[in-house]
Amino acid sequence: MNSYMIIALPTGALLTGAAVFGAVIGSFLGAVLVRLPAGRSVVGGRSACDGCGKALTVVELVPVLSWAIQRGKCRDCGASIGGAQIVCEVGGALIGVASVLWARETLALAAMLFGWQLLLLALLDLRHLWLPRVLVGWLAVSGVLVVIAQAIAVEALDPLLVALTGGALGYLLFWMIARFYLKARGHEGMGSGDPPLMGAIGIWLGPLGVVEVMLGASIVGIIAAIVMLVSKRTIAADTALPLGTCLAATAWPMFLLQGLG
Repeated sequence: MNSYMIIALPTGALLTGAAVFGAVIGSFLGAVLVRLPAGRSVVGGRSACDGCGKALTVVELVPVLSWAIQRGKCRDCGASIGGAQIVCEVGGALIGVASVLWARETLALAAMLFGWQLLLLALLDLRHLWLPRVLVGWLAVSGVLVVIAQAIAVEALDPLLVALTGGALGYLLFWMIARFYLKARGHEGMGSGDPPLMGAIGIWLGPLGVVEVMLGASIVGIIAAIVMLVSKRTIAADTALPLGTCLAATAWPMFLLQGLG
């Protein structure tokens, strides 16, 4: 489906379709969020309640509606489904709708793809302080493919060169920061997945986007620290903050505003 086919659809139908499709994608992301850290297959096996193991029916798997009707609990054992699932489903739907409303017309699908991947990575880092290399790799590869499509459309190599420059800059900046911190403090201060994530984001947003995301993520991190202080949580020098979550929370809105780097 190209951008012209999207534009030809009535706005209401387009937004509804984006919301429904986004919620379905979000439902899958919720399953990945649970299964991947546990070492379980993310594509094989039927969905089941984590409490009693009962296989879920089609009616129990309708995104958002099933969670709301069941009040976030299994119908058989009453075990909590978990808030992360509804966050993924609603988040996926919102990403779909926002991409249609605010992304550049030719980049709506790219914005959805970028947003859904960042949503999963942000939640994995928030919950487990973990950025799986395979998922970061897919983020980078998908960015390269989108940029190649753009380069073909404009019949120029400039978009690809900008993307590769952004990817290299993002990775190298974070790698150097991590190395400097390690030498200065004697221990690691940045997760090993953060430089590759910044590199992947750089492919999508270009060199200028790398700088903007770094500044934005710093602000998000400061706000998170303030919230922790207000909520009377202890913050020490070794308190871990999910940098990947801050990067993702900054990168996607930046893409909506400026598009590809």
